[in-house]
Amino acid sequence: MKKLRVIAIVDDDPSITRMLTRALSFTEFDVAVFHSAEEFLDSEIKDDTDFLILDVDLPGMSGIDLQGRLLETGQDVPIVFISGHATEETRQQALDAGAIEFLAKPFCVETLLAALNASRQGQFPRHLS
Repeated sequence: MKKLRVIAIVDDDPSITRMLTRALSFTEFDVAVFHSAEEFLDSEIKDDTDFLILDVDLPGMSGIDLQGRLLETGQDVPIVFISGHATEETRQQALDAGAIEFLAKPFCVETLLAALNASRQGQFPRHLS
């Protein structure tokens, strides 16, 4: 049976992308991994992404800038930001622009999965962590 939905992970840390790929392999989603915002934007999958897990600090374009680019083009995909170094200002900026959650690394995978499930049900929780 073909999986019907796509989660994109954009993070330059291979240990994070491996952990998230393993954790999400038990869902009905296909998982696509990208190591930069530009790589995601250049991919064919960006228009089919149903949920985006996005690091703030990326080489080149930041996660916040990618969020802005997606909003400018009308692509309103639910985003959960993850970051190991973000400030409260960055966190608030991401949430104000529509991110459904902002998780500090290291984060609890169950919190991420709760945000994913809430998003699927049309609920967009904030401040789960």
